[in-house]
Amino acid sequence: MDLARTEVSGRGSRAGSAARLGLMAVPVAFFAVFFAYPVAAIVARGLGADGGWRFGALGDVLAQSGIRHVLWFTTWQALASTALTLLIALPAAYVFARLDFPGRHVLRAVVTVPFVLPTVVVGTAFLALVGRGGLLDDLWGVRLDTTVWAILLAHVFFNYAVVVRTVGGLWSQLDPRQEEAARMLGASRLTAWRTVTLPALGPAVAAAALMVFLFTFTSFGVVQILGGPTFSTLEVEIYRQTSEIFDLSTAAVLTLVQFAAVGAILGVHAWTVRRRETALRLVDASVTARRPRGAGQWALLAGVLATIAVLLVLPLAVLAQRSFDAPGFAYYRALTRDDGNVFLVPPIEAIGNSLEYAVVATAIAVLVGGLAAAALTRRDAGRLVRGFDALLMLPLGVSAVTVGFGFLIALDEPPLDLRGTWILVPLAQALVGVPFVVRTMLPVLRAVDHRLREAAAVLGASPWRVWREVDLPMVRRALLVAAGFAFAVSLGEFGATVFIARPDHPTLPVAVARLLGRAGELNYGQAMALSTILMVVCAVALLVLERLRTDRTGDF
Repeated sequence: MDLARTEVSGRGSRAGSAARLGLMAVPVAFFAVFFAYPVAAIVARGLGADGGWRFGALGDVLAQSGIRHVLWFTTWQALASTALTLLIALPAAYVFARLDFPGRHVLRAVVTVPFVLPTVVVGTAFLALVGRGGLLDDLWGVRLDTTVWAILLAHVFFNYAVVVRTVGGLWSQLDPRQEEAARMLGASRLTAWRTVTLPALGPAVAAAALMVFLFTFTSFGVVQILGGPTFSTLEVEIYRQTSEIFDLSTAAVLTLVQFAAVGAILGVHAWTVRRRETALRLVDASVTARRPRGAGQWALLAGVLATIAVLLVLPLAVLAQRSFDAPGFAYYRALTRDDGNVFLVPPIEAIGNSLEYAVVATAIAVLVGGLAAAALTRRDAGRLVRGFDALLMLPLGVSAVTVGFGFLIALDEPPLDLRGTWILVPLAQALVGVPFVVRTMLPVLRAVDHRLREAAAVLGASPWRVWREVDLPMVRRALLVAAGFAFAVSLGEFGATVFIARPDHPTLPVAVARLLGRAGELNYGQAMALSTILMVVCAVALLVLERLRTDRTGDF
């Protein structure tokens, strides 16, 4: 019996190694061709802009006091934004995971809508709230557009859903009986939560904090609009050096600095998360949510609802209200006309373009991210494979300007002559979606008891059958959440898409940016109308996703 078990184990180990290599092949090839190659091409072009390599330019650039101030502000505001987002959003993660109340699923979709809005639109909306002549100025004479608070609040507005969905997704599947057992043994509610639930949530909280930090560290549209000449991040400075000053050498150096900083952060994150891995007892999320009990839970629910109303719904309401300022739906009717100037096609066609691109990008992101997550959770994964965990997050930390220019430079010659094809846009969008798929699925996949997989392998199940019958039923819900995230970020991706979207096939964010870039009340109104349509499309899509997530046929 022992000999047979050893033989089966040996075959399982060899099959596992082959399966791991097979799982990693597609993600490695995808990132090598569509991320590493374009970024390397644009950086090489910048460092060789003067006819020779200028590695010594790093010291010259960092010696500038203005650049050092940009580096300091970029880091400081990212840390402050991450801490503020966690502080405000973690209570909401608990509410959506553990409390059942009317409209819960609709509200979860509403919470995710801000995350997909183009940054230029949200920056304009916050100016209408906190700037000169804004809502706060009219009511109380308070202006925040000249302070860093406007930037921080806008970042919370964007990233609120990241914490709620990433942390709340795992929280809803944690078995509450473990915490109840600790309380029966004499632990207080706070002690039970701190010693039982918090350690289990650690990887998900770390993953959410990492994503928020990377998004705020590379913040562009929000800082450009709300920061003005006073505040500037690395992303804004890279754009300024590239598009306004045309100094590709300085832009390349700043890109390398940003790349190195993000790489160091991801390395620390990968090390800390692996130290805290543990097998968790996961249950059906539909049975963990209960009606609020006691004054404390009702007060928490009321506080979260008030925060959502003020911080998330109010800016969205401002956008919708401005789209109806003109009588007779004039701004919406104008979207069906082609003025032959801003667009080659009526702006309304951007809706269909965005949906088509987002569907394709989601399919690519789920395929690549799902394979990567499955490989990263294997116990026989080597250091090289585990190191790829950190590399998967790099697209969130590298300048979107760099990626967009890199696509144009690197992918314009055979055998990768994609510059004039439609697939270029969803490929760029999928680069941003893959990290969300991986970070959403990893905490749940790593929580699955590895002994279940080993038992299935000993009984003769192939690696594919182990995944299908052991892992998939446990992560089906996380997979749907990951797909929703990928679809959402694809709809709202702007930084890279603005450089590669064809003039006759603009996406919604690109169309909004072009309209905002032109003077005139009609252009501004059309931008608000398109933004409102984008909000509605996202809300409907996310609401459908919520229905799928809560469908009993999808439970495990």
